[in-house]
Amino acid sequence: MPDPTHWQAALPALLAAVIAGYLLGSIPFGVLITRLAGLGDVRNIGSGNIGATNVLRTGRKGLAALTLLLDALKGTAAVLLAGAFGGEYALLAGFGAFFGHLFPVWIGFKGGKGVATYLGILIAVAWQGALVFAVAWLGTAFATRYSSLAALVAAVCVPVALFFMGLVQPAQLFTVLSLLVFLKHRSNIARLAQGRESRIGAKG
Repeated sequence: MPDPTHWQAALPALLAAVIAGYLLGSIPFGVLITRLAGLGDVRNIGSGNIGATNVLRTGRKGLAALTLLLDALKGTAAVLLAGAFGGEYALLAGFGAFFGHLFPVWIGFKGGKGVATYLGILIAVAWQGALVFAVAWLGTAFATRYSSLAALVAAVCVPVALFFMGLVQPAQLFTVLSLLVFLKHRSNIARLAQGRESRIGAKG
């Protein structure tokens, strides 16, 4: 049994890992990049989302790629920085970064859907799971041209794969993150069911 006094002593540091991860994850790169590029507020176009998929609707593929990269890297950075203090800190910081991306304090808690940040955290926590994510996403996207469906399929595959790999704590973390991915994709799921979801490359 873990010593309760150990966890009591560690609690402030564990909370600090979550908060630091949250603040890092809250950085709205999609909003910042499009504004710096003179394109206005990305939340006023397309789906209104702050992620790379909506940035792509500006027609600027480079900006979309940069948004994708930075949204992923903030998850990776949170995990690696906190990981210097222990594995439990890394996992909590990863959760904080993901939650921060979904509900960023800087822009009224209305953030992105978390797919890039999910992948960035996964690369740092369990690179094997990132390979599973990539295969599932690419395979589904190629077959259907639905980015949202590809993300949902990947989010199902990752925690299952991690459990089978024996990576129990990462699997538990990504089970929670995958549930949040589904929560943030509620409108996409409804449009998929109705046949109204936009395909990759479509504008508007």
